[in-house]
Amino acid sequence: MNPPISRRTVTTSLLAGAAALGTAGIANAAPAAGRPATGHGRPADPTVVLIHGAFADGSSWRAVVQRLLRQGHRVLAPALPLRGLASDAAYIRSVLESVSGPIVLVGHSYGGAVISQAAADLPSVKALVYIAAFVPEVGESALQLTGKFPGSTLGEATVTQHYPLPDGGQGDELVIRKDLFRNQFAAGVPVPTAQVMAAGQRPITLAALQEPATAAAWKKIPSWYLVATEDRNIPPAAERWMAERAHAHTVAVRAPHAVSVSDPGPVTDLILRAVRSVRTGH
Repeated sequence: MNPPISRRTVTTSLLAGAAALGTAGIANAAPAAGRPATGHGRPADPTVVLIHGAFADGSSWRAVVQRLLRQGHRVLAPALPLRGLASDAAYIRSVLESVSGPIVLVGHSYGGAVISQAAADLPSVKALVYIAAFVPEVGESALQLTGKFPGSTLGEATVTQHYPLPDGGQGDELVIRKDLFRNQFAAGVPVPTAQVMAAGQRPITLAALQEPATAAAWKKIPSWYLVATEDRNIPPAAERWMAERAHAHTVAVRAPHAVSVSDPGPVTDLILRAVRSVRTGH
């Protein structure tokens, strides 16, 4: 039995084995049949909405989704455009507004900045869960938070690509070099799985990483945070600092940035703790 979570950081062991990742992205998962009624004052069961980050797609949540579905939870894992913080947050907010009932909103990496903005003043979002993610204050960008503490090697592992803008101009987007992807993003994940992840990685625009946040939903919504202690994208010290600033219920896992792939068990456990909090109101 897991002990009650506290606001102090605790460390969990690296799970044996790693999750196998399918090549198809997970767009959404259907509601389980026979959901409990909400009568007799019982809060409705929340829908878990999973937002991936840069250099990933919805399939990065595959093993987490499977675990949540086995326990009868409703789950959505929409694709994030990764084009700009304001536009990405607006898109995710539109997804959230289509969901009936309470929501536990989960963000990985850059997805943390997106959920912080998308959930602002949205009553249906009852809990925020950050998985090795950015938790920006208003005016802060993901790039700024990455550089706040030493330890990130992402800059040396990425290359810049160009893409056309609607006005005829040219934008810059980043991808992780395939030969460095596993070491940088998914250390410890089986090589075949990391190769599939590298081939299907979603580029993020440089502008999205530089764009400052305009809202910080974590100031009003209870939050949970998983620190990946072997993260080479976001320095673990930055993750701990952001979690503490947000007064998040925090756990630490010896895992790489792609912790939902390498260690789906602890990720799922933290999400379920947020779900239980929403159910019970505590």
